[in-house]
Amino acid sequence: MLSFQMYFTFCSFVILSSFAQELKHNPVGTKPVRLFTDEDLAKYHGQEDGQPIYMAVKGVVFDVSSGKDFYGKDAPYNALVGKDSTRAVAKMSLEPDDLTSDTSGLTEEQMKALEDTFINVYKAKYPIVGYTSRRILNEDGTPNKNFKPEDQPNFTIKEEF
Repeated sequence: MLSFQMYFTFCSFVILSSFAQELKHNPVGTKPVRLFTDEDLAKYHGQEDGQPIYMAVKGVVFDVSSGKDFYGKDAPYNALVGKDSTRAVAKMSLEPDDLTSDTSGLTEEQMKALEDTFINVYKAKYPIVGYTSRRILNEDGTPNKNFKPEDQPNFTIKEEF
């Protein structure tokens, strides 16, 4: 028969192990990464006070709320938010036709500018809150076979699935 002390020690171990496992998979202060459809992302357009402001670049969704003077209502770059504005970032454009994720036809220089801005501005300044569904799924809804979760910033299979 187990003594009370052994039973208490065993129960404490189980509880603490469970708690440690939970902390390992859900670190304090982090939010789960989310998958955004175009419709989901459009809700975070910066026009409503108190609502987060999101934009995507290269299929990565950033919370740009801390830059609301740039991205909020009536701000100079508000056209970029609530969508994947990869092409516009690459071209440094606010033209409506450039407010898209489509990178076809961009020059090598524009692609370099996109990568530099992606790394040195967006990844450096703003938290990643998710990915666009287009990054993970093809237009017909089938999985994008080129998508590798382990290659994505702030995305680990263990924490996300």
